[in-house]
Amino acid sequence: MAGQQDATSIADFEKSLDELETLVRNLEQGELSLEQSLTAFERGVKLTRACQQALKSAEQRVEQLVQSDDGTLETRPFSPDDTD
Repeated sequence: MAGQQDATSIADFEKSLDELETLVRNLEQGELSLEQSLTAFERGVKLTRACQQALKSAEQRVEQLVQSDDGTLETRPFSPDDTD
């Protein structure tokens, strides 16, 4: 069940990112009315927040495989500050 939820989350993230890229492209073209631009901007902010939350959630799930002192392998949460 969790695998299906992860796949859905990834699909949702990718869909949101694609929509965000389309919004940015449309805004950059400068052909939208002021009202359309504001609506697109507001949608973009919501999508950005959703994408940031999805990335934060994924980061919390990432683990690294490390070798302990006795030679066995174990997993532990990933920390970018680790220098191992």
